[in-house]
Amino acid sequence: MARWDGTGAAGPEGDARPADEEAGWFRVLLHVGFFLLLGSSLTRFLMRHTGEGVAPWVVALAAVLAVLYGAEPALATDRRRRHLWLGACTVAWIALVFLAPSFAWCSIPLFYLGLRNLRPPVAACFIGLLTVVSVTAQLRLAGRFEFDILLAPPAIAAICVAVFVRMEEQTRRQRELIADLVRTRRELAATERREGTLAERQRLSMEIHDTLAQGLSSQQMLLQAADRTWRSDPDTAHRHVRAATAIAEHNLAEARRFVHDLAPADLAGGGGLDEALRTLARRESTDGLAVRCHIEGGPARRLPDRVQSALLRIAQGALANVREHADARTAAVTLTYLDDQVVLDVADDGRGFDPAAVGRDGGVRGHGLPAIRTRARQVGGTLTVESAPGEGTVLSAAVPLTAP
Repeated sequence: MARWDGTGAAGPEGDARPADEEAGWFRVLLHVGFFLLLGSSLTRFLMRHTGEGVAPWVVALAAVLAVLYGAEPALATDRRRRHLWLGACTVAWIALVFLAPSFAWCSIPLFYLGLRNLRPPVAACFIGLLTVVSVTAQLRLAGRFEFDILLAPPAIAAICVAVFVRMEEQTRRQRELIADLVRTRRELAATERREGTLAERQRLSMEIHDTLAQGLSSQQMLLQAADRTWRSDPDTAHRHVRAATAIAEHNLAEARRFVHDLAPADLAGGGGLDEALRTLARRESTDGLAVRCHIEGGPARRLPDRVQSALLRIAQGALANVREHADARTAAVTLTYLDDQVVLDVADDGRGFDPAAVGRDGGVRGHGLPAIRTRARQVGGTLTVESAPGEGTVLSAAVPLTAP
C-alpha cells in the first residue's frame, strides 16, 4: 500500500523520489519565496543595523545560505548528501536567526525541505526545532513576552505541514487513479482482442460453411452422379465433372476473397446483388433441383456492400440447406425492393421441418440456419422461417433501408 515516507514519495518502497518528479510549479514558488524572504530579511537588516559589527557575518551567512539552498537540484536522489545539505542549511539559518531574528521568516521553505527529505518522526522533530528557534528569536527581538509571537510560528508550521500532507495525499491518489486507468486500458485492450478473435472465428466459420463446405458438398454430389453414369451415359458424366470443376474454381476464388474479407466472388464482377443471385440460381440448379430467381421492384439507390454481401450469403446458405436437407424439386429465390426495406425470400417444395426443433437440438439443419440468422442480425435485419413437416419451407430475410 502506498504511504508517505518523508521523502516526498508515495510508493511502497520508501525510496526518495527524483526531483524532476515533484510538482514543478510548487518547487519554483518555494524557491522564489525563499529567495524573496532571504533578500527582504537581509535588506531590512542592512537598513536598520548597518553600523553593527555583526553585519559582515550576517551578509556572509546569508550568501552561504543562498548558495546552499540553490544547490538543491544538483543533489538528485542521493539521500545521504541531501541530509548533510539540509543540516548545513539549517545550521546556517539558525546562526542567521540568532544574529538577525528577522531571518526567522525563511523557516517556511525549510519546513517543506524537512517534510520532503526526512522520515515523519525526524521531520516532526526538525519542524519543532525550527519553530522553537523562530519563537525564541522573535521573543528576543521583541524584548518582552507576547502571545502572538508564541503562537504564530507554531500555527504557520501546522499550516505548512497540513498543506504538504494534503498535497502528498492528492499525489498518491492521482498515481493510484493513473495506475487504475492504465490497468483498465490494458484489460480493455485484452478484452477487445479476445472479442475480435472470437468475431473473426465466427466470420470464418460462416464463410467456410457458406462457400467451401457448400461447394465441396455440391462437388461430391456431382462426382457421385458422374461415377454412377460413367459407363452408361458418358456425356452426362462428363457434364457433371465439368460442373464440379466450375464449382471448384468458384470456391477457390471465394476462399481467396473471404480470407481478405472482401466481397463474395459473385459480387466482384460489378453486376450487383441482382446478377449475383441469378448466377447463384443457375449454379445451384441441377437435374434434381430447379432454382428460379425473381427480382421485384428496383432499388432507389445502390445497397451498401455489406448488405449485398450478407443477403447473398443468406441465399447461399438457404439453398445449401435446400440441397442437403429438403429433398425438394424446385426452389425460388425472390428479392423484393420496398420503400423502406429489401426482402429476400427463399422458398422450396421439400419435406419441411419443425423450426422450433433447431433451437432445441440444433441438429435439424446444422450450422446453416443459426449462421443465416446471425448474418441478418449483423446488418440490422430480421429472419423469419415458416415451415412444417411435409409442407416445404419459406425463409425470409428483411433488411431495413436507412436514409442516405
